[in-house]
Amino acid sequence: MKIKETVGIDISKLKFDARIHSTQIFKTFDNSKEGFKELLSWQKSNSSHFDSETLFVFEHTGLYSYQLSIFLSERNLPFVMVPGLAIKRSLGISRGKDDKIDASKIALYGYRLREELKPTKLPSEAIMGLKRLLSLRERLVKQRSGYKASLKEQRRVLVKKENVILFEVQQKMIAFLTKQIAKIEFQMNEIIDQDDELKNIFKLVSSVKGIGEQTSLFLIAFTEGFTKFKNARQFASYCGIAPFPNSSGTSIRGKTKVSHLANKKIKSLLDLCAKTAIQHNPEMRVFYNRRVNDGNNKMSTINIIRNKLLARAFAVVKRRVPYVDTLKYAA
Repeated sequence: MKIKETVGIDISKLKFDARIHSTQIFKTFDNSKEGFKELLSWQKSNSSHFDSETLFVFEHTGLYSYQLSIFLSERNLPFVMVPGLAIKRSLGISRGKDDKIDASKIALYGYRLREELKPTKLPSEAIMGLKRLLSLRERLVKQRSGYKASLKEQRRVLVKKENVILFEVQQKMIAFLTKQIAKIEFQMNEIIDQDDELKNIFKLVSSVKGIGEQTSLFLIAFTEGFTKFKNARQFASYCGIAPFPNSSGTSIRGKTKVSHLANKKIKSLLDLCAKTAIQHNPEMRVFYNRRVNDGNNKMSTINIIRNKLLARAFAVVKRRVPYVDTLKYAA
């Protein structure tokens, strides 16, 4: 059934504002289960369209939009979560901003693109749990790195006997964070082991030379088990390693380059994977040295290797066969 109505929702921590596009009726609700129930009753009483013909549109705001997405998903109501930047750029230049205006913009965005937008399907609980644990692990690793860096400098400059407590507290914090990171990693491995499909994908992706366990987990989480993206090229665009042309007419002849709009964390992980592959994979090392010796840019060569590794990850998952290092079989 075609979408004939859109409801734009601007979500904040405690409240959310909703606007029905066709009638332009507006109302504010509590960001809670009771508020979600009120939203459905209000929408039905102020719209002549069926539930299956109405699309709820809202920004992806992490925890703030999580409860609403679960609520709508459980009732099989069509909804779509979109990036705020996509809405902002689609509607051109505007002046002023408040919750009512934002809800109207979101409703208009959804109505204009109602035939193109695909309703959001939430990933499995295992994938969502994996994402949350990866995010927490990243924060703890950053905190531990901060303590390690400051402790190293303090040890270099300060006298130990005069700063016993200063050193001791930081050492204990580092040890504590290390223990908590290990707990998180154990829990992530438990999630993978309890799901046969994810366990198989994890083995396939980590079989690619250069891709380690953490990168494999990130790839599984953000590709939703390699189902969210059709191919490696799409995911390369998402994580900012796909090169795009930069030219127009006869006057603009810029270099082909990658976009800054990307998942920077995965991009940095793939960068580390590429550099690891250059060091430990003879095939990649030969490829890198040959291009650099021919005068090609080092960073563009590393980016090619990032794309090669990503393409191999998608290939092994698609074929259901672990990566085979063909170089060692060469005569």
